[in-house]
Amino acid sequence: MSAADVVVLVAAVVACVAAIVSLAAAAIFVGQVRRFERGVEELRAEAVPLVSEARQAVDHATSEMARVEAVLEGTESVTATVDSASRLAQRAFANPVVKVLAFRAGTASGLRQLRDPAPPRKTR
Repeated sequence: MSAADVVVLVAAVVACVAAIVSLAAAAIFVGQVRRFERGVEELRAEAVPLVSEARQAVDHATSEMARVEAVLEGTESVTATVDSASRLAQRAFANPVVKVLAFRAGTASGLRQLRDPAPPRKTR
């Protein structure tokens, strides 16, 4: 056997070992890819229903917010009406009520003086 034959033989052995290592790495890689695909499918099987439930929750929250907004608008309208009615009532009744209370206080004071006249005041 010549040196060239030995080199060819060594190269063939190295090529076979490299091919075997490459096939083993490819088999491991294919196994990992399949495992990854199973994980993705499991994730998809769990995520799709969760996303659907999240959409339903968002839709429900949106409808509830619309209802709350309608209630708030109604409350604001009632508040504005009560505010204007109370201002109107204050303007309409404040002056006459004050006059009636002043008349009552004056009448009560006058009646007390008629009932119990105060003794004359002494001057110094």
